[in-house]
Amino acid sequence: MLPPRLLWRDPRPVPRLDRQEPVTVIVSDPGFHEPGGDDHCSVFGYFCQAHDRPYRHESCGDGPHILALDCQEHGPENMWPQPRMLLFPEGFDPPLSDAQTAWARAEGGADEA
Repeated sequence: MLPPRLLWRDPRPVPRLDRQEPVTVIVSDPGFHEPGGDDHCSVFGYFCQAHDRPYRHESCGDGPHILALDCQEHGPENMWPQPRMLLFPEGFDPPLSDAQTAWARAEGGADEA
């Protein structure tokens, strides 16, 4: 139901004193592992594709980040939209239709805002 390649960036303005560079999260990409019910992944991190290194919040300062969920077993992995993403659906690229947003909320079990 969602587009094959889906990105999300928090559309709220960055606080004036927060030096963190803009962060874009890859929610879905056709080349990433698609987790299933039989996967028992337990060790995850975020990998910054823009800087080709693991991402640690506010530790870089080298410009905008493009983050992928990185599973120790499978590598880059597609992720469900997180609750914060569904609270701010205007941050998706490409934009989600009302039907797609409703479907993602229902599938992800996110509470309505």
